[in-house]
Formats: sequence, C-alpha cells, structure tokens
Amino acid sequence: MSEPVQRPGFGAPAPRPKASPWPFAGMAMLAAGLFLTLASGPVTPWWGMVALILIWVAYLVRGLTWWTPHPTRVAWLAVAQLLTWFLVVNAGAAFLGWGD
Repeated sequence: MSEPVQRPGFGAPAPRPKASPWPFAGMAMLAAGLFLTLASGPVTPWWGMVALILIWVAYLVRGLTWWTPHPTRVAWLAVAQLLTWFLVVNAGAAFLGWGD
C-alpha cells in the first residue's frame, strides 16, 4: 500500500488573523468629522460648505482604500481630517470673514 499524499489546499485551515480596531476607530472619527462639517454650515458660505464636504469625501474614500492594507493609517487619516476642518473653518473666519 502506498502512503497518503498531502495535497496542497487540503488540510487544516490557517488561523484567521484578528481584526484590527484601528480602522473602526478611524471611521468613527470620520463620522464625527462629518457631523462637524455639516454643523459648520451656519458660519460658512455655500462654496465653503461644498469644499468642506468634498474634502471629507476624499478623506472617506482614502480611508476605505486603506481599511485592510493599512489599518492604523485610517485612524491617523481621521485625525488629519478633523485638523483640516479646524484649520479651514478658522482660516475662513480669520481671513475671509466667515461667520460675520
């Protein structure tokens, strides 16, 4: 009798890697950034609001593309989005008279 042959692809499956919490935290922060962006409507002109929403969408798309390959970058991306929102709204108020 011959020995059993181990065929590739058959056998014990590899253990699944644990899911990283960082992309979930980053998406939660991006959701908070959306609420901040939408809440800044009374102090921004319509074109400023459109620009802020487009910036947020760009951050969201980048976060979705980094979800699996770079999970920790999603959280840092959300921090960058919140900082961008803060800087744009404050610069608009200081130099363009938003909120007057």
